[in-house]
Amino acid sequence: MSRSAFSPSYDALLRTLKEARRAAGLRQADLAKRLGKPQAFVSKVERGERRIDVIEFIVIARAIGIDEIAVIVNIAETLPLDARI
Repeated sequence: MSRSAFSPSYDALLRTLKEARRAAGLRQADLAKRLGKPQAFVSKVERGERRIDVIEFIVIARAIGIDEIAVIVNIAETLPLDARI
């Protein structure tokens, strides 16, 4: 059971960001510095305590060094056609 109050697809987005951060060799503190935010911001985003909007997602993805469009396409492909918010 997910600790997030959000949909499985949103949880998948958060997992993707977290895995990409780790694969890039970045600690939460490193990413936070790139974003100009405290480390707690990254922690809350990754745990689903802080929901991000599309602009924040793009900025985070670019700070990690991943293709934000590819991430969106990947999530969209796994999202059921009848998905709800």
